[in-house]
Amino acid sequence: MAGEEFDASPGTVVFLRDPAARRAAVATEANTTALAVGGAAGRPYEVSPWEWVAEAVPAWRAGDYTTARRTIEEGLREHPDNPSLLYDLACAEALDGAADAALEHLKRAIELKPEYASDAQREEDFASIRSDPRFPS
Repeated sequence: MAGEEFDASPGTVVFLRDPAARRAAVATEANTTALAVGGAAGRPYEVSPWEWVAEAVPAWRAGDYTTARRTIEEGLREHPDNPSLLYDLACAEALDGAADAALEHLKRAIELKPEYASDAQREEDFASIRSDPRFPS
């Protein structure tokens, strides 16, 4: 039932008939794994754009922005014009010293999702390009 919370013993499987229902699982004890499986009936699984960024995070945290950029670019080939991927790519490009590419991708991300303009003003990753006159105001 939507909004219902309960403790699940080991091996518990929970089925939700409504694929649009929002759900979450939290493992609260050590050595516990929560696994969520789902998808639309009759359609193959599609990797969400977010997963490309998640894959780029280890390289990003290690300061390997070139590898992070390549990973996010792969996601853009699968999800062209995804504003989140474009924004995150712009962040990685700015950190990697690729100002022109960062500004281009940031501009496109903002065209697709205008609220990114205000986010960009606060984004620390854009410190190196914020003074560029092409940076969105």
